[in-house]
Amino acid sequence: MKKLLLTLVFALALTGAKADEGMWTLYNLPQAVYNKMAEEGFQMSYDDLYYSTEAIKNCVVNFSGYCTGVVVSPDGLVFTNHHCGFESIRSHSTVEHDYMLNGFYAKSYAEELPNENMFVSFMVSQEKITDRLQALGIDDMGASEQETLIDSLQQAMTDSIKAIDPTLHVSIDAFYEGNDYYATTYQDFRDLRLVFTIPKSMGKFGGETDNWMWPRQTCDFSVFRIYADPVTNGPAEYSEQNVPYHPKSWAPISMEGYKDGDFAMTIGYPGSTSRYLSSYGIKEMRDAENEPRAQVRGVKQEVMRRHMDADEAVRIKYDSKYAQSSNYWKNSIGMNKCIDSIGIINQKKEFENRIRVWQDETGYLKDSLDFDRLAELYSQRFDINRHNTYFFESFWRTSEFFNRAFKIASPMGVPVDNPEAEEKKQYMQFEDNSAEWDEALDKEVMATLMKNYADHYTDQRPSFYQTIEKKFKGNYQKYVDWLYKKSLLMKPGAKLYINTKKFDKDPGVQLGRELMAIAMMSYISTASIDEEIAKQEKYLCAAKLRMEEDMPHYSDANFTMRLSYGQVGGYELGGQPSGYYTEASSIVEKMTRADENVEYFAEPIMHELMSTNDFGPYTDKTTGKMQLCFLTNNDITGGNSGSPMFDGKGRLIGLAFDGNWDSLSSDINFDKRLARCIGVDVRFVLYMMDRWGHADRLLQEINPQ
Repeated sequence: MKKLLLTLVFALALTGAKADEGMWTLYNLPQAVYNKMAEEGFQMSYDDLYYSTEAIKNCVVNFSGYCTGVVVSPDGLVFTNHHCGFESIRSHSTVEHDYMLNGFYAKSYAEELPNENMFVSFMVSQEKITDRLQALGIDDMGASEQETLIDSLQQAMTDSIKAIDPTLHVSIDAFYEGNDYYATTYQDFRDLRLVFTIPKSMGKFGGETDNWMWPRQTCDFSVFRIYADPVTNGPAEYSEQNVPYHPKSWAPISMEGYKDGDFAMTIGYPGSTSRYLSSYGIKEMRDAENEPRAQVRGVKQEVMRRHMDADEAVRIKYDSKYAQSSNYWKNSIGMNKCIDSIGIINQKKEFENRIRVWQDETGYLKDSLDFDRLAELYSQRFDINRHNTYFFESFWRTSEFFNRAFKIASPMGVPVDNPEAEEKKQYMQFEDNSAEWDEALDKEVMATLMKNYADHYTDQRPSFYQTIEKKFKGNYQKYVDWLYKKSLLMKPGAKLYINTKKFDKDPGVQLGRELMAIAMMSYISTASIDEEIAKQEKYLCAAKLRMEEDMPHYSDANFTMRLSYGQVGGYELGGQPSGYYTEASSIVEKMTRADENVEYFAEPIMHELMSTNDFGPYTDKTTGKMQLCFLTNNDITGGNSGSPMFDGKGRLIGLAFDGNWDSLSSDINFDKRLARCIGVDVRFVLYMMDRWGHADRLLQEINPQ
């Protein structure tokens, strides 16, 4: 009777409220989900998602391990977001040739710019291997043993697949809080070249003012090309002899557009969600992670912004770093507001009470899942976790000096440049990366973050704080200046002989060792608690899956390929309809306010292009407008940036680049009424490539229909 009731509930959910929540794996997409997609307007077959030769998954790529992209031409062109290509654009920029400020278009293959350490990865196949790992005893192992087992099996599977095709490799990932494991086969292409980017005035239009906000007018795209071995058309390290990659299939681009209520689907690589997380975990996330993260980053970004505004060369060096920091600064603030306004913690508690009742009735996991123990464990970890957030946000990867200090204190040992030399002559030498950072900014960030940390913690400070108090009378800036002067860490070309007294007495080395000692202690102090919490969260997820076993469930995001679907459409914003798209006049209106807000600045040519009365074939045939950005209720998160947005025929209509302010709690709770995905209309993309970039060769290659 209970199963029948649950089935009925799910059936009503599918036929009533829109079933747009979910980040679904493609290879085992539940039939009920596909049926609902078809009912809402998806016109492709089930096999066309994953199984067929020209399956839609074959044109979607993992973009460099942090974003998503889509192949759009027979010669390997890839669309992704402007902010996903930002580091590439920045790294190729100089004051004389500022591609961030002025944009870039390669008018021939020879002008396309290679990028070290960037890649795209195609998902070849995926399979569930839970039974295989359970047969090897994974459920009875501790965390480190599990990691060792997974690494071993992953290597064995990779070796096996490489015997068939040496360009492939396998990755094993945990799903459903470790209740399942999937093995995914990938093919990586590491010769990826920048082809086209518009000026950041358009690619980042609205900046932090509009980040996570609606309405949006940001033309958030960049274009890259995959290069391949000229003989095999397969992956190859960068070489001038490589040629454009010729994929078996690519995404067709639609000029037809969309209407309110039309089917929309997003496929990409969402990074991380925590929707199975307990109420105790959400409270910890809000108070011990998000709140201190936002506080520290706000302090750091104020210093960065001031230096960047004062010097164009500094801005180029730090634009990407600032954007990365500020994105999750604002995310943390918005998520906490949503947690409280929606009442997510209480909602979770109510659901957990339902599971308790069901557990008492069925006895399922009676000797394993213990809610009182879970609450106790989180209570034990809370203060430690809050401190750890302050510590790592203050010292880990926040300045070049701290970066070097941590490297020199690596628990794996100092990396030696001449290990063959006798012990006393062994040294390490930092590469000259002066083009990546600025000394004045680095110093002030260090001093500011040291003081900010001290303002929040009096009894968990490294011992160098005593030096600051005694020798420098609490003047953090003087201490940092002294560090720069006395330590060899920042001396250009200096050789640090690691087995000498001079090395041990170097104040930068001492600082690094003190910071690393605290970092290691932080890890050790919570290791056993972390492991026990992970087990309890795993049991909690298992209980939910069993209690609702007649309903399909998707796993939390883990940067594996996922599909989400729903409809084009707006939501209620401030008591008024939000609208589902923006059009050209709205960006012109914001551009006129650039004197009030520099993030609305755009060059005169952009004013001209967006003010024209003739947008030609890029005009929407239904509205008669040039549509810029649009909303869907697709389910996305970080990592989905650059994800292709498809219509019901599998045609590209846009690129996902953001969520709205009301969606910031979606990582833990998806609210169908409020959560929206913001995408840039592909016709806006093509318009800028055409009318600003005059990229005729690319448009002919893409051949939009």
